[in-house]
Amino acid sequence: MYDRLSPYYSGRKIFVTGHTGFKGSWLVSCLHLLGARVKGYALAPEYDNGLFSLLKPLNVCETTIADVRNKVQLEKEINLFQPDYVFHLAAQPLVRRSYKIPAETFDVNVGGTANVLEAVSHLQKRCTVVVVTTDKVYQNKETNMLYSEEDPLGGFDPYSASKACAELVVTSFRYSFFNAAQ
Repeated sequence: MYDRLSPYYSGRKIFVTGHTGFKGSWLVSCLHLLGARVKGYALAPEYDNGLFSLLKPLNVCETTIADVRNKVQLEKEINLFQPDYVFHLAAQPLVRRSYKIPAETFDVNVGGTANVLEAVSHLQKRCTVVVVTTDKVYQNKETNMLYSEEDPLGGFDPYSASKACAELVVTSFRYSFFNAAQ
């Protein structure tokens, strides 16, 4: 697998939001093994014994500890790094927590996504962006069928609804700012 992915990422500059989380830590370690130069931007890790803390001594990426809701700092970091790729994983990722902090969940998941995309839209070079959401973006019909891209967005809990909103933000930015036909 590394042989097939290495040409895409080796020597490339990759900006990863949410790199201190579980998925983000795995992503930066894989990108490091592929020869990429990685810069991470995220809140401090929630757990001292998590994967990010274990990887830190290996120096797999440059790290900025900050919030994606800090639009000014986020844009500054992305602009200074001039990435070839951006992987946006930063989020409030827990359904149960979203019931305790619903407004913050929307702020992080929707506003944070808009901040990342706006920062990328100001870059002077082309940059590939991958925004990671969840299968919870689809209306839950309580069936045993798998979801597909054609299924309607929805979400009954604040987490799911915020991630569905983030999908709409991505679509809006794609057509408003990243449309190659313009």
